[in-house]
Amino acid sequence: MAVFSNKRILLGVTGSIAAYKAADLASKLTQAGALVDVILTEAAQKFVTPLTFQSVTGRRAHTDSDLWGNEAHVLHVGLGHTANLLMIAPCTANTIAKLAYGQADTLLTVTALAATCPLLLAPAMDGGMYDHPATQENLDTLRKRGAHIIEPADGRLASGLAGTGRLPETPELIGNIRLILGRDGWLANRKVIVTAGGTQEPLDPARVLTNHSSGKQGYAIAQAALDAGAQVTLITAPTALKPPVGARVMQAQTARQMLDAVLQESAGSDALIMAAAVADFRPKHLAKDKIKKEGGAPQIELEATDDILKAVSSHNGGKTRPKVVVGFAAESRNLLENAANKLESKKLDVIAANDISAGDAGFAVETNRITLLFADGREESLSLMSKIDAAEILIERVAGLLG
Repeated sequence: MAVFSNKRILLGVTGSIAAYKAADLASKLTQAGALVDVILTEAAQKFVTPLTFQSVTGRRAHTDSDLWGNEAHVLHVGLGHTANLLMIAPCTANTIAKLAYGQADTLLTVTALAATCPLLLAPAMDGGMYDHPATQENLDTLRKRGAHIIEPADGRLASGLAGTGRLPETPELIGNIRLILGRDGWLANRKVIVTAGGTQEPLDPARVLTNHSSGKQGYAIAQAALDAGAQVTLITAPTALKPPVGARVMQAQTARQMLDAVLQESAGSDALIMAAAVADFRPKHLAKDKIKKEGGAPQIELEATDDILKAVSSHNGGKTRPKVVVGFAAESRNLLENAANKLESKKLDVIAANDISAGDAGFAVETNRITLLFADGREESLSLMSKIDAAEILIERVAGLLG
């Protein structure tokens, strides 16, 4: 993942039962390309050992004993000044209090004082502790100083109580890290709209006409735009996917609903990337009741749905059209010819053409093979790659068109 490539992340781990999740976080960050240095408090070592983190990161894990070693006069400065992010997960109420009052009695807290990078905290504690006025006041103090706080989850706690205090799962933690690392990227302060998934056109109360789109490519594009610092609105048809952290999400089941959402969001946006597989046809008449098979196969009359991309170019005389509009052409034959026609007829800046008849690309798989056609006549063929990699390349090209 480009947003993590060669980024130095300093991970502080404090004395919470949730410390085991920090090992998974360190492992996933390392796999994504980050350089992860870990600092464990003395209490954290009651739950998990430095060896665990050294094993998953391939790097030395630090403890308070290092504060009094040969590197004591520079270790905390070296760690704090070279990191792109200091994250403490889990962060106990005790550590939050120390940070709020500027105490520096451990390697982690003295490093936090010396650090010049953003600070991200993921609190985790048992029943009533997070909601306690003292903890909330300390968190408010840290927010005012610029610290970023990930709200803990609700659920069953170690004591058996139910309440707020669970450390969020690794994907949510990583999503918050990505937001901070990418905030000064190519698309910083740009507004980007991404559509995803396959729309569903109701036939009766139980059935819809839809397609095989999983939404994976559109969600990957939304994440890549967030990684580049954009303000992202994800307009999504029903999918089984979890939206990326930081995206503003709008639901749109039908082509008409997606059209309304896109036109609403287009004004003032910098880019629209229409990765959704929008139905071309819908039933002309919606059955009031479920169609029963005892009546035999029904005759279903179809009508065309609205052309969203054409509507974007013509809406308000084109005055609200985003600066860059990207379409997708999912074709089973005459790929480039059909894509080129769509590029011109819909007045697009870029179209991403992919062959849905290929078993290793297109719908419902993790990889894609895309050809990008540009309005100025350029053509760029991308080899088979993950949809994540394809999304990052597409976002880079959009950023280039936006200057």
